[in-house]
Amino acid sequence: MSVISSILDYNKTFVDQNKYERFQTTKYPDKKIVIITCMDTRLLELLPKAMGLRNGDAKIIKNAGAIVSHPFGSIMRSILVAIYELKVEEVCVIGHHGCGMVGLQSSSLLDAAKEKKISQEQIDLLTNSGIDLSKWLTGFQCVEESVRNSVRLIKNHPLLPDSIAVHGMVIHPETGKLDRIIDGYSNIVSKDEMHIQ
Repeated sequence: MSVISSILDYNKTFVDQNKYERFQTTKYPDKKIVIITCMDTRLLELLPKAMGLRNGDAKIIKNAGAIVSHPFGSIMRSILVAIYELKVEEVCVIGHHGCGMVGLQSSSLLDAAKEKKISQEQIDLLTNSGIDLSKWLTGFQCVEESVRNSVRLIKNHPLLPDSIAVHGMVIHPETGKLDRIIDGYSNIVSKDEMHIQ
């Protein structure tokens, strides 16, 4: 049986037995926070539990490395949607120790792509189209610095209100311990200050 077939079989039982009822909530996060974190499988349940979050408490956006790499990419768009449409008031970027993006080089990823039958011609087409694969497919050397870079990009976005706190943290994927890298409260403008300006 395939993975998808077993998932669909389980899903039928899940729905038939009304197991979904304990997860019901609204689309608005109760804690008014959006979290950008890594897609690492160790964080799937650990991160929310380590933060005391339940279903409905937060919006969680995941990608490789918890990286916000472009001010007008899908991650930043999702953050802005969360703020303006879903009543989010705080943003938290959470990287993790032992991340697979640490030291990732585009050359090793492209070699793996070639092993999966992606031709050099396809790679050259992307390069000749102006896509810098060496930059796009490269990770980072320090998770703390990567978190700082993502927080900086979010905080300096022209559509981000000054009243939004943007935090940076790193989680230990074995213990769930959170280390604060950036205190987002240290440089926000309060609602009262906004009215004075």
